Amino acid sequence: MTVFIGADHGGFELKNQLIDYLHEKNIRVEDMGAYELNLQDDYPDYAKNVAKAVLQNPEQFVGVVVCRNGVGVDITVNRFEGIRCVLGFDPVEVQKAKQDDDVNILALPADYITFEQACKLVDVFISTKPNTDIKYARRVQKIDE
Repeated sequence: MTVFIGADHGGFELKNQLIDYLHEKNIRVEDMGAYELNLQDDYPDYAKNVAKAVLQNPEQFVGVVVCRNGVGVDITVNRFEGIRCVLGFDPVEVQKAKQDDDVNILALPADYITFEQACKLVDVFISTKPNTDIKYARRVQKIDE
């Protein structure tokens, strides 16, 4: 598994902390920017980079996108066919989204969660397997249609 992660200035610090956290867990992480703090940057640039990277191999790649409230990056990546993103606030919510909707990107709201909460959300996101029951696959297929 490879985790692609990107954030604008609002999520820059949390993104960098999560990269270190994932490296400590020996999880392959690819930083999709921002690479330096720029208060004038725009979240769609980094969210698009993550979505495009995940789509290269959706069976093996997942993404994490971060901005201040998580909404902008969530909207951006969900514009890509084949991307299903959840805006994560609660571990159970993220688990159900991954199980039932086979989400492949997690959006995080840097202004509303702590680093510890973000770690829990990421852990649940990367460890939860999608439900293979036919009804869930059918629903995901309908989303992509």
